[in-house]
This record gives sequence, C-alpha cells and structure tokens, in this order.
Amino acid sequence: MNLRFTQDGSPELEARLQNTCQQVLAGVRRLIPADRLEGLLLGGGYGRGEGGVLRTAAGDQPYNDLEFYVFVRGQAVLAERQFRQPLHELGESLSPAAGLEVEFKVLTLEKLRNSPPSMFYYDLVMGHRWFAGDDALLVGCEPHRDAAQIPLHEATRLLMNRCSGLLFAKARLAKPEFTTDDADFVGRNLAKAQLAFGDVLLAAHGQYHWSCQERQRRLEQLELTALPWAAALLPQHALGVEFKLHPLRSSASQAGLMTRHQELAALGEKLWLWLESRRLGQPFATARDYALSRANKCPETASLRNRLVNLRAFGPGGLASGRYPRERLLVTLPLLLWEKNSLTSPELLVRIQMELKTPANDLSGLVAAYGQIWGRFN
Repeated sequence: MNLRFTQDGSPELEARLQNTCQQVLAGVRRLIPADRLEGLLLGGGYGRGEGGVLRTAAGDQPYNDLEFYVFVRGQAVLAERQFRQPLHELGESLSPAAGLEVEFKVLTLEKLRNSPPSMFYYDLVMGHRWFAGDDALLVGCEPHRDAAQIPLHEATRLLMNRCSGLLFAKARLAKPEFTTDDADFVGRNLAKAQLAFGDVLLAAHGQYHWSCQERQRRLEQLELTALPWAAALLPQHALGVEFKLHPLRSSASQAGLMTRHQELAALGEKLWLWLESRRLGQPFATARDYALSRANKCPETASLRNRLVNLRAFGPGGLASGRYPRERLLVTLPLLLWEKNSLTSPELLVRIQMELKTPANDLSGLVAAYGQIWGRFN
C-alpha cells in the first residue's frame, strides 16, 4: 500500500487528502449496505502515490481528480445502475471542500477478473490504495499485472485521447479572444500529450509501467535507433512527468502556446502514423492516407455488436455500419488536427461531416461535434 498520495506534497496536503478519503469511505458505507460492499479502492495518480502538487502562495494544493473504484457484490450492470447516481451525488457534495473532483466507478470483482487486459485495468491493479478491503480481493487478476499483455489498440486509444486534447486545444488557440482559462486549458493538454507520447511508445514495445517515473527511466533506455524521430519524445516525456507531479497553471501567451502546439502536434503525427501502420499492418504516409483508408481501424471489435452499439448511439440509421463508433474519431481526428486542407477540400469536409453527423463547416463547430462523439467512445 502506498503510504503517501504525492511524492513531495506538504503534510497539510497529505492530511487534507486523507481526510477527504475518510469522508468518502463514510459516505460510501452509508449508501451501500455492508453485505454488498466488497471494497473501496483509490486509483489514479493519488492512489499510485504520484498525485499532482500545485504550489501556491497559500501552500500546496491538490490538482488531479480523486478516482475511487467501488467494488460491489452482484451483477455488474445492475450494480452500476443502482449505485451510479447516488455515488455521483456523493462526489459532487464532497468535491468543493476537497478542492478537486471526487469521482466514482462501480465495479464487480467478477467483471474485473474476466475482462481482457487493458491499460486501464493494469494501472488499477498495479497502483492503488485501499480504504476498504485489501489486495486479497485481487486474486485472479494476474493477467492484468503483465504490461506486455496490453494490446496495441490500447496504445492507439491513449494516443487518440491525448491527440483529441490537442485538437480541443487547437480550437481554443483559434479563438479571437484568448483568456487565461484558455491558456491553462491549452497548457494542461500539451503536458498530457507530452507524457502520453512516450507512454504510447513504451506500451507499443511492451514496456509500459504504472509509475510515470519508472516509465521515464524505461523510455531513456529504450532502443530508438530505428526511429530517429522518436528521440524527440524523451525531453517531452520528462516535461510531462514533471507537470504530472508538479502541475502549473499556464499563463503563456497565445502565440507562445501556438508554437508549442504546432511542434508537439507534428511529433504526434509521426507517432500516430508509425503506430497505426504497425497495428493495422499497412503503411500510411500521411494523415490523409490513414483517414481515407478503408482499413477497419477497430478490428478487435465484433461487427454484430458494433451494429447494436451504432443503433443505440445513432438510431436506426446506425445499423448500416458494422464498424465500431470510435472509428469515426480515428478518421476525423487526423484530418482536423493535421490535414491543412480539411476545411477547404470538399471531399474531406463532406467526409468529416458525414462521420461526425453534423452540418458544421468551421473548426469550432466540427470540433464541438467531434467532442460529442468522443465523450461517449473515447
């Protein structure tokens, strides 16, 4: 068990986080009967002892969310349906005093044990802190302890999500009026991408680790002579680790952030094309080549299930597609983020509108439509 929530946060911050966790435990026990509650686990950065410490004039403050996982006896879908809303309300009631978002996810041990390996479950099983229960509950979760078992499409998913952050940042940077909140949003998403790019490379080589500091060490030792462009990931990853442990609220200028964004996005494109060429077994020279390729970009999913998912998400018209909805993101993200002619080429614009199911024809509107689908299938 981690004895600290942070690497070097003040005793006051550690006590504040501990107090919040005890309030969470008390609240969870009020909501969930003792014969249903199996365990309460804190995941995320604070659960791994690598939570962010925001240095302020008023002392150290928390920065990341508190991500709790509530293990409940019973059928997974029914348990989630029964307790999701009460736990959400508990989180909302505790968040203001905690100074950060308190979030919950309902799980069953059976679902955890029977789920295929993923980056999410690896992080959860390998780095956490219990507030009810202990590691004896994780017997049978051994497949989730082997980072080499994380499938390649999980690396793609991580890269897609962090490049989505770059796309949202691109839309902010295009605003005529750029606020301090915009600067902070852009700076935060640049830092997340800096960290993720190195993590993606490690995951693709079976070298991912739950600790961001250990990932930095492993990245520095990774053989990269075959990927000369990848050397640029190392200093970026180091900056991402530093931000994760000691975040800052950016007050950089719009122009300065735009330059950093362009440099990082260009590096992300190289990583994207390398990863997806490797994952899908065919070469992609440009973002446009990748986006317009007919290759199934989510081959790990089943066609029949995909049709049902599309039906629920998009209505009767969704039945026509046997592709998983995340493919809409994998097609449109590269065009919106990297293809300069995406809004001026009729062919590309129509394709983006079709995938995102929107009549919007400007960056702001298209990114908003993208965000709606991303929020459901990231």
